[in-house]
Amino acid sequence: MKTKDLLSVADLSAAEAEKVIAQALKIKRGPTPQLLSDKILVLIFEKPSLRTRVSFEVAIHQLGGYSFYLSPEEVGLGKREPVSDVARVLSRYVHGIIARTFSHETLQTLARCSTVPVINALSDLEHPCQALADIVTIYEKKGKLKGLNLAFIGDGNNVAHSLLLAASLTGINFRIASPPGYAVRDEIVQAAKGFASHSGSQVLLTEKPEQAVEDADVVYTDVWTSMGQEVEAEQRRKAFAGYQIDYRLLSLAKKDAIFMHPMPAHHGEEVAVGFLDSPCSVVFDQAENRLHLQKALLAEIFGKAGRTH
Repeated sequence: MKTKDLLSVADLSAAEAEKVIAQALKIKRGPTPQLLSDKILVLIFEKPSLRTRVSFEVAIHQLGGYSFYLSPEEVGLGKREPVSDVARVLSRYVHGIIARTFSHETLQTLARCSTVPVINALSDLEHPCQALADIVTIYEKKGKLKGLNLAFIGDGNNVAHSLLLAASLTGINFRIASPPGYAVRDEIVQAAKGFASHSGSQVLLTEKPEQAVEDADVVYTDVWTSMGQEVEAEQRRKAFAGYQIDYRLLSLAKKDAIFMHPMPAHHGEEVAVGFLDSPCSVVFDQAENRLHLQKALLAEIFGKAGRTH
């Protein structure tokens, strides 16, 4: 890997991303290699979590490692003590840090001051583990990546950022439809276009959901209001009216299109009620693949074949 840390999808080369995706599917078929038998990892989470925490803890355990969880009250990153001090202390105790933070700057400080790898388990800027697991799911369902059309409908949030980078890196055409004021950040778009120039994929930003979904192989959405944005909930509901995924919108995609959502879902908002149980939905396979992708990442970063710390 380009750095000791995984803070962004952009920390991987195309070849490294493809290797991790292939390894995730191999691990899913079993058995799980015991590559972390001498490794101890800490999870520091400022935000609540179901899929991320459980999938990481199970992955570490099944790989033969040991993990423990530190809550916001126990650590108080930047409040009880400086983030830099936390990073330096933990580097003396553990082999790696998995962090879920409100601010991406917190992750960057942890990584800069830590001598052990730091993995981004979600920040306000990116959610790389989610996006890479999504690519695993797409490959598993479609049998290829290059040339597929992925339509993301909704907020240009952390998931959208990482998915845009991951799609562009692996040759998937990425289209995102967001209302004015909620588009993906320009620096992410520019990085993605750089990847796309090498992979042969295309990037399209639009305000029209219908334009993004037309002829799509994958239709993807996420919540309109993320953690920490609750005060904006009503404003966002108004802004995103017309951006809900329902059967009318899906009818514009290919007949065999799949529907994806990172969850948790707000049924009746970004996705129609009951849609997660529709025949086109792969959201629960998508959730499962978080486990397998993270095993592959952990094996690559901390395993006997990867770095030693």
